[in-house]
Amino acid sequence: MKKNFYTLSFILLIAVLITACGSKTKSDAATAPAVKYADTIGLAEFQQWKMHNERVAAIDAYQKSVAKTSTAPAARKRSYSQSGSMSSASQNEAKVAKKKGWSKAAKGATIGAGSGAVLGAVIHKRNRALGAVIGGVVGGGVGYGIGRSQDKKDGRY
Repeated sequence: MKKNFYTLSFILLIAVLITACGSKTKSDAATAPAVKYADTIGLAEFQQWKMHNERVAAIDAYQKSVAKTSTAPAARKRSYSQSGSMSSASQNEAKVAKKKGWSKAAKGATIGAGSGAVLGAVIHKRNRALGAVIGGVVGGGVGYGIGRSQDKKDGRY
């Protein structure tokens, strides 16, 4: 018991020393000059140009898709706002693509299984492998349940 206490206190002491040695004092911050950079390569201008071109391309793609699928004559009035959004007088709605990637249930199960395995191995001193397996299963189940409830709130399921 004393050995664990001494090891823990030594690790804590090292962490405090590293943190204290790495911090800047107020006098260092006061003497450092404030540096301001000018936009010499035109990054802001490029970003505005790129955003404008993306908006135009999206509007053109939408108009082409509506023209292909529409059987009625194109007598609709469309107006474009400054922000690039489009409003239509008809009741056509754009299809929203489903987000790809991990669901919150999958993320929760993964995080829960990993943390449960670590905690199970730490808690069960005699047989760490068994503790890790049990902790991983329990943690994965709890994480999945929490993530599934978040997915239901978001309307994924």
